[in-house]
Amino acid sequence: MKICVAGVGAFGIKHLEALALISDAEVSVLVGGSDADHTHRVADRFRVPTVCATLDDALARSDVDAVILCTPTPLHARQAIACLQAGKHVQVEIPMADNLADAEALVREQERTGLVAMAGHTRRYNPSHQWVHRRLRTKQLQLQHLHVQTFFFRRSNTNLLGKSRSWTDHLLWHHACHTVDLFQYQTGEPVTRWHALQGPPHPELGIAMDMSIHMQVPSGALCSLALSFNNEGPQGTTFRYICDNGTYLANYDDLVDGKGNGVDLSGVDVSMNGIELQDREFIAAIQASRQPRSSVASVLPAYECLHRLSQTLG
Repeated sequence: MKICVAGVGAFGIKHLEALALISDAEVSVLVGGSDADHTHRVADRFRVPTVCATLDDALARSDVDAVILCTPTPLHARQAIACLQAGKHVQVEIPMADNLADAEALVREQERTGLVAMAGHTRRYNPSHQWVHRRLRTKQLQLQHLHVQTFFFRRSNTNLLGKSRSWTDHLLWHHACHTVDLFQYQTGEPVTRWHALQGPPHPELGIAMDMSIHMQVPSGALCSLALSFNNEGPQGTTFRYICDNGTYLANYDDLVDGKGNGVDLSGVDVSMNGIELQDREFIAAIQASRQPRSSVASVLPAYECLHRLSQTLG
């Protein structure tokens, strides 16, 4: 499988590291940004033979079967559609769009082409969430309340590595997207009640820096999500599953119970790395001519919910 990775920021590097562990994958092309020297250094590090200046250049090549998009969020939907129109399978990092109309357009294009189109909803792949998912599906656990904290310190326009961004991130359409999708995926139910509040916008970035979201599904399970770009403490997201038969805290790929005891996840999947598992699913879906676990169609309900939440924010 010859893959083009577009984007050499923090998540582009994560995917390149993951793909290096997958024998069925070969990164044949790398598409970088405005810093050509950085792109070539990354290509050298991961032994990628070809660097293209633009995604269009990469899509015209015969040595590209599929594309992984790790580009700025505002480009995701348009670029993913362009990949499909060029006959390339595509995985687009979360969020697949920053509005519902673009998400719907991407799903329509996938349906038209029949190619694999996958969104990088990593929480569906983290071993921690997979472990909980299986127990919810087999009724060993029943979710009462999913309590989530997503906290970062982003008072300047920087990425995960602290480097400057040319675009502005968004608490709702990016960071809340993880939890909105996960809540519906874990319960197997649509959100039918919702409410959202946001704090004042940043004077320069123009985005809300704090947000609170509350959701409920028909079974009665609740989700409470607090998000902030103002947090000067520990960074990242913690998911607390409060169930009828135990409490579990998931932090990316790791899981502990309510008393702090680690949960053995070694038998959950072939790796303990959620990004690697995500990329393995992408490749396996292409090889099997099937849609992946986080196909663009399967995650669309999250974007429908985000749209409804955005309307409550005004």
